[in-house]
Amino acid sequence: MKTIIQVLLTIAIIVLGYFCVESIKKPVRFQKAYQQRTEKVIERLKDIRSAQVAYKAVKGRYTSSFDTLSAFIAKDSLPMVKMEGSLTDSMIAAGMNEMMALEQGIIRRDTSKISVMDSLFSQKPWMPDSIGIVPYSGGENFEMGVGVIETASGVNVMVFEAKVHNNVYLKGLDRQEVININDKQRKLERYPGLKVGSLEEANNNAGNWE
Repeated sequence: MKTIIQVLLTIAIIVLGYFCVESIKKPVRFQKAYQQRTEKVIERLKDIRSAQVAYKAVKGRYTSSFDTLSAFIAKDSLPMVKMEGSLTDSMIAAGMNEMMALEQGIIRRDTSKISVMDSLFSQKPWMPDSIGIVPYSGGENFEMGVGVIETASGVNVMVFEAKVHNNVYLKGLDRQEVININDKQRKLERYPGLKVGSLEEANNNAGNWE
């Protein structure tokens, strides 16, 4: 009988020790996974921002379609201006500016084309097909929209926004930890997720992590 009690106590101590260690390791594992996923999603949102800025430079507007953005990355090109020659100190002292130097042929500007893929995403050959997909989401897309807002000075500004809720890219992680993060961000009146740009204000396409 005494032996059985000792064995049961030993098992109880081992189980208790396991749960104590696990209670410490569990939030550490979540934080590590949370950080890893957040970094990947931010990286993808930065890629979307780069593509949207390039698209607007060429097309004069943003796009709300990831299919359109993907096709732009894969098939379109950006103008690249190369300048030959330069103004000397004596030319500047004599009052010559760049426009005058261009007119006189002292400096030249040649415009050529470079593909969007080579210019922005040469290290990411998968980018055209995957730019809209949220990492760790199982294939879900970011939410994306475009619009025009009026600034305080009365100027109309074209804007875009791409975002993903925490629940999407943190899918599969500890549910209560995700709920806690969402509640904390809502109390701070922040979007409970990651986003770049804004449809409500002209924020120069900033990310909410910046």
